[in-house]
Amino acid sequence: MEQFTNPDQYAKWLEQAINWLSANVLLIPILIQIVACVAVIIPALLLRSRLEKLLARLQKWKPFLQYAGFRRFANVLPDLAFPLLLVVFVWLLDAIAVQAGYRHNVIRLIASLLNAWIVIRLAAAIVNDPVWSRTIAAVAWGLAALNIVGWLDPTIEILDGLAMQVGEFRVSVYGIIKAVLSLAVLLWVASFASRLFEQRIQKVHRLTPSVQVLMAKLLKLVLLSVAVLFALSTIGVDLTALAVFGGAVGVGIGLGLQRIVANLISGVILLLDRSIKPGDVIAIGETFGWIQSLGARYTAVHTRDGTEFLIPNEDLITTQVENWSHSDVKLRLKIPVGISYNCDPHFAIKLCNEAAAKCQRVLENPGPNTLLRGFGDNSVDLEIRFWIDDPQNGRGNIISEILLNVWDAFKEHDIEIPFPQRDLHLRSGDAPIKIEMSSPQSPPQTPKPDGASQDA
Repeated sequence: MEQFTNPDQYAKWLEQAINWLSANVLLIPILIQIVACVAVIIPALLLRSRLEKLLARLQKWKPFLQYAGFRRFANVLPDLAFPLLLVVFVWLLDAIAVQAGYRHNVIRLIASLLNAWIVIRLAAAIVNDPVWSRTIAAVAWGLAALNIVGWLDPTIEILDGLAMQVGEFRVSVYGIIKAVLSLAVLLWVASFASRLFEQRIQKVHRLTPSVQVLMAKLLKLVLLSVAVLFALSTIGVDLTALAVFGGAVGVGIGLGLQRIVANLISGVILLLDRSIKPGDVIAIGETFGWIQSLGARYTAVHTRDGTEFLIPNEDLITTQVENWSHSDVKLRLKIPVGISYNCDPHFAIKLCNEAAAKCQRVLENPGPNTLLRGFGDNSVDLEIRFWIDDPQNGRGNIISEILLNVWDAFKEHDIEIPFPQRDLHLRSGDAPIKIEMSSPQSPPQTPKPDGASQDA
């Protein structure tokens, strides 16, 4: 504790710092590198505004507007105009120093730090997942630190030396790390490219929705397969050896993955025969709704109450499906209505047609038509028939609207809507019938033995 209160100790520390700076920093080669790095700041500042305007134009480019990751990437680029220019000039200084045979350790240090910082900023803008962002940041700073201290090449040699021989194939720690990083990058690039192609395919109106989905799925599968093959080739895997692996996978599919493969094949069949497509209104079993999307394994059906059912594709192939918009979006609905026998059915039919015609969703051609279906036990049975061309908007709401219009019209013109009635006929016999009304508080009465009175 006394050393912190002793002024001589501070003087000693200051002298040691000056000696270290004199021996390691205040050297002419190092000072020249520092001055050169500071000097390139001037042209970077002069060109900053022009590069910012050039990078800002990317924000109006359509591919950047269609993808959220590209939009974030385009928004952050103008802010990186100065660091991008600075790192370019610093790397030019490093190349000049290497060609001239001068020392360039400080220049390489500054360039590595700038590279790591730019990569982290761009990764944070493109990758929305915080876990992946932190992973990319850790890898970038780790590589920069190894490169700064000169341990990058020795570290690679050490990791490559930790290997084992599996038959004719050599597996090393460095190869595994390189394969994992390559696979992650290639899968991300393949997924990103497939989304871009899918957006472009959806704009080709000459293709039906089913063909658009099929092409997008096949393209994504091809890109992901190519990414995996490239990742395997980076570690020296002989791709011809995959034939044996493919045979083993085929046996596994035949034994344990029958339902999964059946759903995959059913999905391809649905896309090819175009029996259903996104936007179709279907009913399968007790599920009614419109198709939200067609997946490789299942089809998403969205109902009017907000529930989304994931129906396996095999069920859509093997069971009966009602497709209300397969070849024609027009749909006829029927509403049963009953009137009293005391009312005029001709006038009631006219009122029903007018009530249905008031709704905007009901088509004028063919217009609504009300038929007399029969004479029921309690009412004259009518049926309102009408057509709509937007089944995706639901049927319950249009039926409710028409029934409300019928109710108002019947009330206005005194058309009676009957309810079930029953006539009770009592036939007197030899024994008299006595009806007694007892209050809830009174105890139940015991019937007489001779059966002279009964409760009804």
